[in-house]
Amino acid sequence: MTTRLSGFGLGMRRPHYAHYVAGEAPVDFVEVISENFMVAGGRPIDTLMRARAHYPVALHGVSLSVGSAETRSDDYLDRLKALVDRIEPAVVSDHLCWTGIGGFNSHDLLPVPLTEPALDTVCRAIDRAQSHLQRPMLFENPSSYIAFAGTMPEWEFLSEMVRRTGCGLLLDVNNIFVSATNHGLDPHGWLDGLPLDAVGQIHLAGHSQGEHGLIDTHDAPVDPAVWALYTEVIRRTGPLPTMIERDGNIPALDALADELMLARQAACAVLA
Repeated sequence: MTTRLSGFGLGMRRPHYAHYVAGEAPVDFVEVISENFMVAGGRPIDTLMRARAHYPVALHGVSLSVGSAETRSDDYLDRLKALVDRIEPAVVSDHLCWTGIGGFNSHDLLPVPLTEPALDTVCRAIDRAQSHLQRPMLFENPSSYIAFAGTMPEWEFLSEMVRRTGCGLLLDVNNIFVSATNHGLDPHGWLDGLPLDAVGQIHLAGHSQGEHGLIDTHDAPVDPAVWALYTEVIRRTGPLPTMIERDGNIPALDALADELMLARQAACAVLA
């Protein structure tokens, strides 16, 4: 799957806004959380528009809730469509998850049971969202901490989701490593079942060791094992737009740029 996004980017977070607005950040693109900018005006949208003058933008949502049995409101989709029309992002993405029920938003990416009925629900929601936005979207593979009985492997679920809806994948390499480790599986083998030709963007992030397994915390540098898995992905797919997420313990922009350079170097070494 091809997109207008290319190169290496970072998540645009508040401590670094001034650098992006001035066009000083050493990145090829930026990614922002869609819901933070789904407003009619004011400082948030002004900041994003000024950064958009310097960089291509990827919109990454956290509340589309495609795994919920409740249909996402037209108001939400209308506000997302207005942002898409205004920003003209290179990519619009969200997560394979559900986030709430009965009007309550958990502000967490809750796990979807990987069953046929859940697949039907997810595909209906994706079809509706893509039709509303009049464009294909990317959906991110989750990090998982529990396994539901009687479910299909995640890679089979994602493959069928892509086949039925025509959506693409936002491949979070750290999430593969976290999920595979938590479930006692080989993360490199996990790649074998994925439709890698549908990947339109890659996420890298850090994780933490919890009491019962790894947790996708986005508050630490990318782990060496995740770097190794990333190089394997690029070996199989060729160049893909890659970004690093950091949402906690956010360092200075220079430190994140240095880490992003590792991604550039790793990809270049594989492609060479």
